[in-house]
Amino acid sequence: MPERLFVRLDGDPLYAPETDVPAGTMTAYDVAEPLRAHVAHIAVYRERLAEGKAVEERVLPDGAVHLIFNLGDAPQVQGQPAFAAEVVGPSTVPVLLRLQGQLAGLSMALRPGAAAALLGVPANELAHTALPLSELWRGEADGLLERLAAAPDDAARIALLQHALMKRLQACDEHDATPRRQAAQAARLLAASDPADGSVGDIARMLGIGERRLQQLFQQHIGLTPRAWKRLARLHACLRALREPAAAPRWADVAVDHGFYDQSHLVNEFRAICGLSPGLFFERVVAGSSKT
Repeated sequence: MPERLFVRLDGDPLYAPETDVPAGTMTAYDVAEPLRAHVAHIAVYRERLAEGKAVEERVLPDGAVHLIFNLGDAPQVQGQPAFAAEVVGPSTVPVLLRLQGQLAGLSMALRPGAAAALLGVPANELAHTALPLSELWRGEADGLLERLAAAPDDAARIALLQHALMKRLQACDEHDATPRRQAAQAARLLAASDPADGSVGDIARMLGIGERRLQQLFQQHIGLTPRAWKRLARLHACLRALREPAAAPRWADVAVDHGFYDQSHLVNEFRAICGLSPGLFFERVVAGSSKT
């Protein structure tokens, strides 16, 4: 079965260089101003695969919580169809989707710290799993899915979804606003810190809180431990650096430049987080650049 790759890191365009999802199958929509502090991006996807054809898509982890509505044939994950309306929690491993039939749906990525406000549960309860939205939005999810399916076009669907989220945001307890902001700031600082230094203790001191409190904030509002978040950030920085190569990478140098212990550590992290070796990922970069 052919395999393709989907990558979208923070700040990426809809089609990142390594992504080989067919052009025209995804469309990005603007996030409404009241949601921009909570929602990173929204996209619609549509694709029709020939009868009897299936494609495997490797989705690399971005650390975000995703809200997904499958309005066509749902992808399969480990042999089971995805939920019609689902929440996919933050993870540090890739997901392999089996796609076939007529695919259609909406996808939304939440910013760090937004899950508890918009979904009503601590982010760590969502980590490394996918849940039907009906388990979180009891009495609301099924009705929203029906309205999305009946809407006249994608723009109307996006408007319906954003309206539902804005209503939940208005009802959110403002007492939680400060911890959410602290968690989001900590995530940004940890991702931007020197990969070889930038300890959790350093970030806690910058925020004026204890290290244990920082761990709690990450669990509740990010869904991953600070260590797991930094692992992702370190590898993401490495992926970005590989997008503009002057020549074939010297992997030992790449490892040192991005805070890995050595080349073996770099290879192991690539395989754990991407499911690919650095060399295979770089081949995707080269292929994507040549297409561009």
